[in-house]
Amino acid sequence: MTRTVKTLLLILLGAVAISGCRLVDEDLFDCETEYTIDYELRMVTNMSTEISTQLSLATDIQIAQSLRTYLDGVFTDYAHDVDLGFYDVVRDDAVGDSLRLFHETHVMDASQSSYTLYIPIRDYMHLAVANIEDNGQVLLENGGTCHAARLNQPVRDTVESHRTGIFTARLPMYIIPGVSQTFDVDLYMANCASAIVIDTVGSQVRDLQVYATGFATGFNICDSTYLYPYTPVVRADRVTGTEAGTVCFAAVTFPSRDPERVDTKVVIETDDPFISGGGNGTLWRYSVYSTMEDGTVTETILGVSTPLRAGQLKIITAKALPNGAVQPGDPTVGVSVTLDWEPGSQHEIEL
Repeated sequence: MTRTVKTLLLILLGAVAISGCRLVDEDLFDCETEYTIDYELRMVTNMSTEISTQLSLATDIQIAQSLRTYLDGVFTDYAHDVDLGFYDVVRDDAVGDSLRLFHETHVMDASQSSYTLYIPIRDYMHLAVANIEDNGQVLLENGGTCHAARLNQPVRDTVESHRTGIFTARLPMYIIPGVSQTFDVDLYMANCASAIVIDTVGSQVRDLQVYATGFATGFNICDSTYLYPYTPVVRADRVTGTEAGTVCFAAVTFPSRDPERVDTKVVIETDDPFISGGGNGTLWRYSVYSTMEDGTVTETILGVSTPLRAGQLKIITAKALPNGAVQPGDPTVGVSVTLDWEPGSQHEIEL
């Protein structure tokens, strides 16, 4: 499903004065020509379809609403903050990359806003990031150089979920002096979410702890590629209350590895972008730790062989058994169970 809200940011590209422009480049003779950049947040997601499909029973209404509320700030067409970088198109020999020539950040807090920026007329590579300020986990790093600029998570064994949906864009801007030009910049979502819904009725489960793993830790903005230097564990948030019955946990992360999209995994197409044939092994997984009435812990690892892509929501439904094991409703999800689990135990995932 696609939701699009146009976010118009008007940027006038020029110089503050003719004399200042001459100091940059004597050939830039028309320094006050106006240029317009139109920014559009394009929300390509399957969230509504996935929730209505996986949580269709009357007993799922509360779970579905709680999950929607949790994801309101993630799958959104609303931009709170924007970071705008304009880079040289020529690499600097000293750093081996193109330098950022101009940089601005704005708190937008609206679906439409206008900004005026005065910069010399020349060719640029433009990078834009939206909704990074309140994310809580992801930082913009190396913003001073074009190809090294990236979104990155802290290096820790266990991390928290992202708190916002992050949008990015990149666009070469070839400026023609003396000609009025308009540039369209489409920002697409760079992160995604997953959830597990567990029916605990009839089990002896006293408490549940859920973690997810198998996702990227960073994102190269200019190249639109994800980074997998290591695999952190993401602590899933409990979406529903603590009452017995059906409970839901969710995690907002970068995408998993995707064998079908080696070069880039930012989703820009709108026709069935999340359909995948799946792979031959686990791409990402959920680990569920069920604390039983007698104090023992049962570990269930659920391995998923289909990729989790940018903008996508994937819901796994499952049933907690009397011994604390969690049985998924999807037979393609691999299951590995360890009864009386203790930290440090090792095992292989059974698919």
